[in-house]
Amino acid sequence: MQLEDIRYFFTNPPPIYLCREQAVCYILSVLIQGESCGTGMIQQLECEYGNYRLSDTILYGALEFLESEGAICGSWRKGKGRGRPRRIYQLNPAWHDEARKLAALWRYFTTQQRQTRLSGEIRSPKRVAQS
Repeated sequence: MQLEDIRYFFTNPPPIYLCREQAVCYILSVLIQGESCGTGMIQQLECEYGNYRLSDTILYGALEFLESEGAICGSWRKGKGRGRPRRIYQLNPAWHDEARKLAALWRYFTTQQRQTRLSGEIRSPKRVAQS
């Protein structure tokens, strides 16, 4: 490791992988806008939030949780052409208000992360004068 490696790390940080709680809020923010499949959610995340990543394991665990809570429902649909069927998820209308609240947590989280990055709050600690 060299000092330049440290500088590079902070100017080009590695991707942030979502945990299950963040994934639940992200999924709801997507499904408020309309139905989607798991692969589509991962691609949308990487397009809209370039530094965030979502593993298949976390995504499908969060989807399973939301289905068990009755927040969303999934159905298999055949895609256009010769593609394999995909599970398409939709928000349960009865969950719309709760989904909005949880999606707001996602937006707040990403806004705070972006502001922290842009404002350069990752600064070197102030040197304490020695007596």
